[in-house]
Amino acid sequence: MYADAANVSERQLQPPALAISTVIFALRPSATSGRPTLWLPLVRRIRQPHLGKWALPGGPLAQVESLQDAASRNLRETTGLVPNYLEQLYAFGGLDRAATQRLVSIVYWALVQPDEAALTRESENVKWFRADRLEALAFDHNSIVDYALWRLRSKVEYGSIAYHFLGETFTLAQVREVYEAVLDRHLDPANFRRQLRATPDITPTDDYLQGVRHRPPRLYRYTGAAGTLGAQAQPAQAQPAQAASTSVSTSASTD
Repeated sequence: MYADAANVSERQLQPPALAISTVIFALRPSATSGRPTLWLPLVRRIRQPHLGKWALPGGPLAQVESLQDAASRNLRETTGLVPNYLEQLYAFGGLDRAATQRLVSIVYWALVQPDEAALTRESENVKWFRADRLEALAFDHNSIVDYALWRLRSKVEYGSIAYHFLGETFTLAQVREVYEAVLDRHLDPANFRRQLRATPDITPTDDYLQGVRHRPPRLYRYTGAAGTLGAQAQPAQAQPAQAASTSVSTSASTD
């Protein structure tokens, strides 16, 4: 009993351990409907604690790395991904996150396009999962994913974040598919297209989508302040900002 009490006392005197974790969102086809849905890659733990459970990609923070460098390195090592959009999400440091030592995780999130997601090194211990159909994950990673989903849905309502899921050019229908996948609801196509065309940062090109049976749709380009979509994002604040006046309405169809 005294030994156990001494061990607890020693653990309380240890400085918190720091770790990096990353939530990676991508759009992938649903297995049932074929429509784009939100997915994320998870890594199976090969050691205790939580041996065999799925978890977010992550690891300890090295002494000689910046936070963002550590997040980038860990993603390369675990999944092979090098996302263009990598942003600091939040810090999670609950007292009961780990049994042996106080653990604080600096969590990043990444948004990747389908061609980037296809480069993931999948294996027995690295697989993609539907973001809204997760089993019980290791540690508090379900809560972290829920928080990331909340942030993503908040930001897609008023900002340019949806375009990080798309290529340099896109159709208006592809933009609507991003919003529907993120918000998990149907949007009226005509209303969405009309409001999107009125957005000043959406510029039509002279090109059209090829390889379709019907009349090919026009391709558009995003030219707003975040038009430099290849640049890594700056660290985010913990609370959502107010919606911009130029936001696209995402009201569900009443038809």
